Amino acid sequence: MPAFGASSPIKRAWSVGDYAEWLCKFIDENRLNGADIIAHSFGARVAFKLLSERGELANRLIITGGAGLVKERSPAYMRQVKRYRRVKKLFPRYAERHFGSEEYRVLPPVMRESYKLIVNEDLRGSAERIKNRTLLIYGRGDAVTPANEEGEIFHSLIAGSRLELIDGGHFCFSENPAAFNELALEFLSDT
Repeated sequence: MPAFGASSPIKRAWSVGDYAEWLCKFIDENRLNGADIIAHSFGARVAFKLLSERGELANRLIITGGAGLVKERSPAYMRQVKRYRRVKKLFPRYAERHFGSEEYRVLPPVMRESYKLIVNEDLRGSAERIKNRTLLIYGRGDAVTPANEEGEIFHSLIAGSRLELIDGGHFCFSENPAAFNELALEFLSDT
């Protein structure tokens, strides 16, 4: 995807919708309509957005460690945001180096703007519109997208979806490949 891996940097901030539009064009240009999609974490955001609007582009969907929910902001979180904004006005370089997640702080400026657009979009409405057969696989020890939060919510929103938990964390598909592959193969082979 643009701005990931060895691809070229993006010139403006991209939203989840921008990535979904890019993926739609990629699928069309490469005649991949009707393929099955397996998406992890951020990729799940893109898949949710894409298939909520263009479900016919894919057959089945497997989500692992799927992200896309905006959680309620605690009073402590809101105080931290206010403190960041005050400090940023007076000491912008200090604020950029000392506030926000480590993941956020290492991003180049354009990607920081993308990051903000992406993590602040709640995809519950998109998930509700998905009609594709969907398997959700979450790691029991996933602290990034916990199954008892994200997994169960997406499962309740996507009609007819199936939720499976396996040993592992956010990267359960690589930490426990035998269990992940068994579930994926069974799901993709079922007609």
